Amino acid sequence: MNNVYLYLLAMIVATYAIRVLPLTLIRKEIKNKYIKSFLYYVPYVTLSVMTFPAIIHATKSPYSGMIALVVAVILAIKDFNMFQIAVASCLAVYAVEFFIV
Repeated sequence: MNNVYLYLLAMIVATYAIRVLPLTLIRKEIKNKYIKSFLYYVPYVTLSVMTFPAIIHATKSPYSGMIALVVAVILAIKDFNMFQIAVASCLAVYAVEFFIV
């Protein structure tokens, strides 16, 4: 079972099935409000699931990543712009890794 072509074929079939099956099975407009709201939030959830672990593990210590995340969330809630949030998060990582870790 060490055949690379078999693995490639399995990946191709899985990827193709994920993209084609919804197009072939669902021909009408989706009218159920629960399914529509679920599909509306899927991109945001997917982006969050990919981004948050990357933020935490991008630094030497997970603690500095978590502190930078907290700083970014607090500043975003207070309506700071993206540049200020990025600079403050970088400074938080620098301070934590320089002074604490």
